[in-house]
Amino acid sequence: MKDMRAIMGMPISIEVHGAGMREAMESAFTYFHAVDDRFSTYKDSSEISQINRGELSKAQWSDEMREVFDIARRTMAESDGYFNIKRPDGSIDPSGIVKGWAIKNAASIVAKTGCTDYLIDAGGDIALSGTNEHGEQWSVGIRNPFKRDEIIKVLYPKGFGIATSGSYIRGAHIYDPHDPSRALDEIVSITVLGPDVLEADRFATAAFAMGPRGIRFIERIPALEAYMIDRNGIAMMTTGFEFFTEPTP
Repeated sequence: MKDMRAIMGMPISIEVHGAGMREAMESAFTYFHAVDDRFSTYKDSSEISQINRGELSKAQWSDEMREVFDIARRTMAESDGYFNIKRPDGSIDPSGIVKGWAIKNAASIVAKTGCTDYLIDAGGDIALSGTNEHGEQWSVGIRNPFKRDEIIKVLYPKGFGIATSGSYIRGAHIYDPHDPSRALDEIVSITVLGPDVLEADRFATAAFAMGPRGIRFIERIPALEAYMIDRNGIAMMTTGFEFFTEPTP
C-alpha cells in the first residue's frame, strides 16, 4: 500500500506492506500533520510562531519543542556552528532538524504497529526498513540536479536513513551562519546516509552550508557517508559510499 500527501509544505510518500498497513500509514500521516501544526513557521497559530513572537516563555514550551531545540544545539556544536536554527533576521526556524526528526518518529510509529516493511519519503529524505512489495531490497535513486528526471546513482540503503540538502529544488534556502551574505553556489547537492534519517538530515544541512569542504566533514564522522555534486557537475564521495551502491548478496 502506498499513498502520498502534501504536508509540511512538501510531498510525503509512505509505502507499507504487511498486516495493519492501513493503520500504520494513517497513524504516520496524522503524526506529520501534528508536527506541521506545532513547528510550521508559516502558521500563525503554531508553537514556533508563538515563540518567535515572544508569546511563550521557555517554561511553556512543549516537550517536543525542547527536544528539537536540544538536538539543534548539539548539531551546532558538532558542526562548528555551520548548523544554526537562528535566522539572520533573528527568528528561529528549526526546520533543518524537524524534517529528519519527524520522519524518524513516523517510522517508529509504523514499526510499533507491527509493520516491518516500509519506506517513508518526505521531501527526498527517507527512512526505510525491510523489503519492498516484491520482497527485494529497497533501492533509492539520486537525481541529477541539472536534469531532475534523470537518476545518476542507485543506492541500496540497507536500513540506513538518507537525506539530501541542495539548492536545485528549493533554491537558496540554506545559508552560512558564519557569513550569511556568502552565496552557497559552489555545490548543488549533497546526499548523506546515516544510521537513521535524523542523523543524515542534520549533518547534510551543515555539510551543505560548508560548501566544498562539507564532504570532508562527513568523511570524519563515523557511520556517515555522502555523495556531493558541485556546480560543474563533478561528483565526490566518501570512502565508504560505494558500499551502498550494490545490493547485499
